[in-house]
Amino acid sequence: MARLTEEDKARNEAAVRAAMERVLSGDLPPGGKCDLKTLALMAGVTRTGFYPKKARDGSERPGTYEHLAEEFERRLRALQETGEIVDPRAAQIERLKAENAQLRKRLANRDEQLAELTDFKTLAISRLAAQHDEIERLRERATADGNVRSLPRRGGTPAIGSCS
Repeated sequence: MARLTEEDKARNEAAVRAAMERVLSGDLPPGGKCDLKTLALMAGVTRTGFYPKKARDGSERPGTYEHLAEEFERRLRALQETGEIVDPRAAQIERLKAENAQLRKRLANRDEQLAELTDFKTLAISRLAAQHDEIERLRERATADGNVRSLPRRGGTPAIGSCS
Protein backbone atom coordinates (compact mmCIF):
# COMPACT_ATOMS: atom_id res chain seq x y z
CA MET A 1 0.00 0.00 0.00
CA ALA A 2 1.39 3.36 -1.00
CA ARG A 3 2.13 5.91 1.69
CA LEU A 4 0.19 9.16 1.69
CA THR A 5 2.12 12.33 1.07
CA GLU A 6 1.61 15.30 3.34
CA GLU A 7 -0.27 16.99 0.51
CA ASP A 8 -2.62 13.98 0.21
CA LYS A 9 -3.14 13.95 3.98
CA ALA A 10 -3.96 17.68 4.01
CA ARG A 11 -6.40 17.30 1.10
CA ASN A 12 -8.07 14.29 2.74
CA GLU A 13 -8.25 16.08 6.08
CA ALA A 14 -9.97 19.05 4.40
CA ALA A 15 -12.40 16.64 2.72
CA VAL A 16 -13.12 14.96 6.07
CA ARG A 17 -13.74 18.33 7.75
CA ALA A 18 -16.09 19.41 4.94
CA ALA A 19 -17.92 16.07 5.16
CA MET A 20 -18.06 16.45 8.96
CA GLU A 21 -19.83 19.81 8.60
CA ARG A 22 -22.36 18.32 6.17
CA VAL A 23 -23.02 15.27 8.35
CA LEU A 24 -23.38 17.33 11.55
CA SER A 25 -25.78 19.69 9.79
CA GLY A 26 -27.99 16.72 8.89
CA ASP A 27 -27.09 16.56 5.18
CA LEU A 28 -26.81 12.78 4.91
CA PRO A 29 -26.80 10.60 1.80
CA PRO A 30 -29.71 8.18 1.33
CA GLY A 31 -29.28 5.28 3.74
CA GLY A 32 -26.49 7.10 5.61
CA LYS A 33 -26.34 7.59 9.34
CA CYS A 34 -24.55 10.10 11.48
CA ASP A 35 -21.48 7.91 12.00
CA LEU A 36 -17.85 7.43 10.98
CA LYS A 37 -18.73 5.06 8.15
CA THR A 38 -20.87 7.70 6.43
CA LEU A 39 -18.27 10.38 7.21
CA ALA A 40 -15.54 8.33 5.49
CA LEU A 41 -17.82 7.61 2.54
CA MET A 42 -18.69 11.29 2.07
CA ALA A 43 -15.06 12.39 2.42
CA GLY A 44 -13.79 9.73 0.05
CA VAL A 45 -11.29 8.27 2.52
CA THR A 46 -10.99 4.80 4.00
CA ARG A 47 -12.67 4.26 7.32
CA THR A 48 -9.59 2.58 8.77
CA GLY A 49 -7.85 5.96 8.94
CA PHE A 50 -10.14 6.89 11.85
CA TYR A 51 -8.91 4.05 14.09
CA PRO A 52 -5.57 3.32 15.79
CA LYS A 53 -3.20 0.90 14.09
CA LYS A 54 -1.08 -1.91 15.52
CA ALA A 55 2.55 -1.82 14.60
CA ARG A 56 4.45 -5.01 13.91
CA ASP A 57 6.02 -4.86 17.33
CA GLY A 58 2.51 -4.87 18.91
CA SER A 59 2.45 -1.23 19.91
CA GLU A 60 -0.38 1.08 18.85
CA ARG A 61 0.01 4.16 16.73
CA PRO A 62 -2.73 6.66 16.00
CA GLY A 63 -4.72 6.40 12.78
CA THR A 64 -4.14 9.01 10.12
CA TYR A 65 -7.45 10.75 10.81
CA GLU A 66 -8.08 9.51 14.35
CA HIS A 67 -7.99 13.08 15.71
CA LEU A 68 -10.80 13.97 13.27
CA ALA A 69 -12.84 10.96 14.40
CA GLU A 70 -12.46 12.10 18.01
CA GLU A 71 -13.48 15.64 17.05
CA PHE A 72 -16.50 14.29 15.15
CA GLU A 73 -17.60 12.12 18.10
CA ARG A 74 -17.12 15.02 20.53
CA ARG A 75 -19.15 17.44 18.38
CA LEU A 76 -21.87 14.85 17.80
CA ARG A 77 -22.11 14.19 21.57
CA ALA A 78 -22.33 17.95 22.23
CA LEU A 79 -25.18 18.29 19.75
CA GLN A 80 -27.01 15.34 21.29
CA GLU A 81 -26.59 16.75 24.80
CA THR A 82 -28.24 20.01 23.69
CA GLY A 83 -31.16 17.96 22.39
CA GLU A 84 -30.44 18.48 18.71
CA ILE A 85 -30.88 15.34 16.65
CA VAL A 86 -28.67 15.48 13.60
CA ASP A 87 -29.59 12.14 12.07
CA PRO A 88 -33.05 12.31 10.46
CA ARG A 89 -33.43 8.57 10.97
CA ALA A 90 -32.79 8.94 14.70
CA ALA A 91 -35.31 11.80 14.83
CA GLN A 92 -37.85 9.64 13.03
CA ILE A 93 -37.19 6.76 15.44
CA GLU A 94 -37.71 9.07 18.44
CA ARG A 95 -40.91 10.48 16.90
CA LEU A 96 -42.24 6.98 16.21
CA LYS A 97 -41.39 5.81 19.74
CA ALA A 98 -43.31 8.74 21.21
CA GLU A 99 -46.24 8.11 18.86
CA ASN A 100 -46.19 4.41 19.74
CA ALA A 101 -46.29 5.20 23.47
CA GLN A 102 -49.20 7.59 22.93
CA LEU A 103 -51.12 5.01 20.90
CA ARG A 104 -50.51 2.33 23.53
CA LYS A 105 -51.88 4.68 26.19
CA ARG A 106 -54.96 5.44 24.07
CA LEU A 107 -55.48 1.72 23.46
CA ALA A 108 -55.25 0.97 27.20
CA ASN A 109 -57.78 3.75 27.94
CA ARG A 110 -60.11 2.44 25.24
CA ASP A 111 -59.85 -1.11 26.62
CA GLU A 112 -60.64 0.21 30.09
CA GLN A 113 -63.70 2.09 28.81
CA LEU A 114 -64.83 -0.99 26.89
CA ALA A 115 -64.59 -3.10 30.04
CA GLU A 116 -66.61 -0.51 32.00
CA LEU A 117 -69.28 -0.37 29.29
CA THR A 118 -69.46 -4.17 29.14
CA ASP A 119 -69.94 -4.29 32.92
CA PHE A 120 -72.65 -1.61 32.67
CA LYS A 121 -74.42 -3.50 29.87
CA THR A 122 -74.36 -6.73 31.89
CA LEU A 123 -75.74 -4.93 34.93
CA ALA A 124 -78.46 -3.18 32.88
CA ILE A 125 -79.53 -6.43 31.22
CA SER A 126 -79.69 -8.26 34.55
CA ARG A 127 -81.77 -5.44 36.07
CA LEU A 128 -84.14 -5.48 33.09
CA ALA A 129 -84.47 -9.25 33.39
CA ALA A 130 -85.20 -8.93 37.13
CA GLN A 131 -87.81 -6.22 36.44
CA HIS A 132 -89.41 -8.34 33.73
CA ASP A 133 -89.55 -11.33 36.09
CA GLU A 134 -91.16 -9.13 38.77
CA ILE A 135 -93.76 -7.81 36.30
CA GLU A 136 -94.56 -11.36 35.17
CA ARG A 137 -94.86 -12.50 38.79
CA LEU A 138 -97.18 -9.60 39.62
CA ARG A 139 -99.36 -10.28 36.55
CA GLU A 140 -99.67 -13.96 37.46
CA ARG A 141 -100.54 -13.08 41.03
CA ALA A 142 -103.10 -10.50 39.90
CA THR A 143 -104.84 -12.98 37.61
CA ALA A 144 -104.59 -15.84 40.08
CA ASP A 145 -106.01 -13.98 43.09
CA GLY A 146 -108.90 -12.44 41.20
CA ASN A 147 -109.00 -9.50 43.59
CA VAL A 148 -107.74 -6.88 41.17
CA ARG A 149 -110.37 -4.45 39.93
CA SER A 150 -110.22 -1.84 37.20
CA LEU A 151 -110.41 1.74 38.45
CA PRO A 152 -113.21 3.93 37.23
CA ARG A 153 -112.35 6.44 34.59
CA ARG A 154 -112.45 10.14 35.27
CA GLY A 155 -113.62 12.65 32.74
CA GLY A 156 -113.08 10.41 29.75
CA THR A 157 -109.36 9.93 30.26
CA PRO A 158 -108.13 6.39 30.17
CA ALA A 159 -107.24 4.74 33.44
CA ILE A 160 -103.63 4.39 34.30
CA GLY A 161 -102.20 1.25 32.79
CA SER A 162 -104.89 0.85 30.17
CA CYS A 163 -104.41 1.38 26.48
CA SER A 164 -106.97 2.99 24.27
